[in-house]
Amino acid sequence: MENSINSIENLTLPYSLDAEQAVLGAILKDPACLPTVSDMLKTEHLYLPQHKAIYSAILNIDAMGTGIDPLVVLEELKKDGVYDDIGGKTYLMKIADAVPSTKNVESYIRIIIDKFYRRTLITTAQEILDESNEGAENADTLLDMAEQKIYDIRRGKNTSGPAKVSDIIMSDVIVRLNKLASADPKEKEQYLGIPTGFSYLDRVLAGGFHRSDLILIGARPGMGKTSFALNVARNIAMKGKKVLFFSLEMSNEQLAQRIISTEARIISSKLRTGDINDADWEKIGLALQNLVNAELYFDDTANITVPEMKARVRRMKNVDCVVIDYLQLMSGTKRTDNRVQEISEITRSLKLMAKDLNIPVVTCSQLSRNTAKTADHRPQLTDLRESGSIEQDADIVLMLHREDYYNNGDDNAEPEQATANTAEVIVAKNRHGSTEKVEVAWNAEFTMFSTLERIKDDR
Repeated sequence: MENSINSIENLTLPYSLDAEQAVLGAILKDPACLPTVSDMLKTEHLYLPQHKAIYSAILNIDAMGTGIDPLVVLEELKKDGVYDDIGGKTYLMKIADAVPSTKNVESYIRIIIDKFYRRTLITTAQEILDESNEGAENADTLLDMAEQKIYDIRRGKNTSGPAKVSDIIMSDVIVRLNKLASADPKEKEQYLGIPTGFSYLDRVLAGGFHRSDLILIGARPGMGKTSFALNVARNIAMKGKKVLFFSLEMSNEQLAQRIISTEARIISSKLRTGDINDADWEKIGLALQNLVNAELYFDDTANITVPEMKARVRRMKNVDCVVIDYLQLMSGTKRTDNRVQEISEITRSLKLMAKDLNIPVVTCSQLSRNTAKTADHRPQLTDLRESGSIEQDADIVLMLHREDYYNNGDDNAEPEQATANTAEVIVAKNRHGSTEKVEVAWNAEFTMFSTLERIKDDR
């Protein structure tokens, strides 16, 4: 029978009136329990609109440093037109007096949150049902959308629609600021940027790569973008973070070989020819000891799409950063003869992936040949190949520049212009801060970028 299930609108959405009243009443009866409640409960978890209003009023009062009691809360609710004087006073006194025990407030909260997730699952199922019945999208897109919705629920995200700015500030911004100001390093670390391992670059980027950011590393072929991306991935993994590196150009073995060359300080050509002496084997052994606990993973699947990447990141769980090498080798989900449109779809999908997974996504990208035509050869945002959407969607754009790349074979090149051991990381776009050039050290033998040991003025 076709279309046997068309709607779940007649289902009663679950909620617990008693639990919601008990939590609000516990706060009014004993304001000392508010830190416990606010750490676990968000306004959206409550079902009844009047309960959401009461909880928002309590949070606002607490933020202003005013003591919480039923009369103060009532005045806040009257200003918003939620209750009148008599009805509001009666209800607030009622829920404060009806609390069985403020000691059980965490149990009441768990009941509320359980009901919230059940409601969210029901409404999400309705959305999936509606989108599937409409037939506007293909099956792969629908599966990705459905997976994303369920994943958001598991991560505790509210997908129900618009949220009031004051609720966002109290539920998210203030919580984040409190965590950043915390004396506990583990709590603070959750909201700090992920250091790249290049100290001055991290300063420019306000601590490194931040959650939900799309970071682009642009360079001409042979400039070292894969090496730089690998160095960053290695540095992040060595700090105890979990990194997944997607390579559409090199095999897992080639990537691992580069990592060993860098880590062991062995000339990369030796690893290709097998010309390894005893001292080299000892270096390799020590390098393996350093890398054995590093949570750095490689995936060399060809023609992979963004939804497939996203699914693999979810299945791995707790991935802190994704690196992709490189953009122009990726495939879009929609068939089109227009490569510009395809790249636009890919970059937009990568930005959404970073946002949905709440992790930084780092993507390498080739630059056009225009850089060779300028006087100083330094790349610009306009040199990004194939689509302006790359520049638009990226939060941070880093461009690599080595002057010796252009001066090879030029006997007339001035030494200061052709320094083979240095490179520039040009922060061409930084949605969260300044743009400037950062000098780093470059070692071609070990395909390694590192922090340049030089004194810089503090800014």
